[in-house]
Amino acid sequence: MASVSVKTGTTQTDWGTDPKGEIIKLYTLKSRWIEIRLTEYGARLVSVKMSDRNGKVADVVLGYDSVHDYLADKKTFLGGVVGRYGNRIAHGAFGIGGQQYQLSLNDHGNTLHGGPVGFDKCVWRGEVAHDSVEFTLASRDGDMGFPGTLIAKVVYSLENHALRLDYSATTDRATVVNLTNHSYFNLNGDEAGDILNHEISLNADRYTPTNVELIPTGELAAVAGTPLDFREATRVGLRISDAHEQLKFAGGYDHNFVLDGENDQLKLAAKLYDPASGRLMTVATTQPGIQFYSGNFLDGTYTGRHGVGYTRHKGLCLETQHFPDSPNHPYFPTTLLKPGETMHSTTIFTFDIESQIA
Repeated sequence: MASVSVKTGTTQTDWGTDPKGEIIKLYTLKSRWIEIRLTEYGARLVSVKMSDRNGKVADVVLGYDSVHDYLADKKTFLGGVVGRYGNRIAHGAFGIGGQQYQLSLNDHGNTLHGGPVGFDKCVWRGEVAHDSVEFTLASRDGDMGFPGTLIAKVVYSLENHALRLDYSATTDRATVVNLTNHSYFNLNGDEAGDILNHEISLNADRYTPTNVELIPTGELAAVAGTPLDFREATRVGLRISDAHEQLKFAGGYDHNFVLDGENDQLKLAAKLYDPASGRLMTVATTQPGIQFYSGNFLDGTYTGRHGVGYTRHKGLCLETQHFPDSPNHPYFPTTLLKPGETMHSTTIFTFDIESQIA
């Protein structure tokens, strides 16, 4: 791969302030191959710059040039760490030990990505090491309705062309937690067209079907014979408009896939390839699931870097996670976290150049 910069390491700068006047920092991590930018607002991945097969550098995640633009975006969760519970909880309600909890609602009577003021809309505090940044957030007891004071951490580490995210959390009261990153990728560059010609493969024989509100039914269904079968590399747009109930509900792909392999063990989850640029991204994770979202609800409301409107299918998300609505499905892998325990998970995004998906 061509080099973005031969100067490696981590730098930081003041990037603006939040509505309370708190300074928000921007961090830059560089290797010989890629440059990563992160911010304390939402522990957010702002930028991933890399070369294509011809040496042309582009940003392969959607993002903005300023904190102000992120503060103004109320819908997309662009690049943020979402929580306390990433994805959906039906009716914003669940029980722990016989006690019921009601969360703040923000998605057609359900709770999405932690509620109206989820972790992506909070200022985390960053601490720099040579090749990593650790972000920490304290979420008080009762925040968005969730029980327990939660201390959440995410460490972004850059080694060569691999970006590693290590999540952890502790609590002083039994709660539920599901942290993930909500970056939108476009391997042809954030100034380019849509992602429908990207080729994707997912290491999953099953997925969790949903109802019309995108809440899991509780079934673990086979992908075989459906347009949700990505066990072999397939163009994103090939079947996205098929007359399949699941695609109609979501207006495309917005589904949790049940990853093959052991939970809590690092395993290949996905490969994403852009034939136009030759860029390849692989995703490995210890999580049991991955949400493939094809940017169906991007509608041009927001304009990103270079004045480019973020319209439908402009980017796609690969969110490593526990399953949506797990607190209400006892047969799903548990998201319960108790005092004295620590939640850990790891996800690694590796960026490379290939002529085709291997």
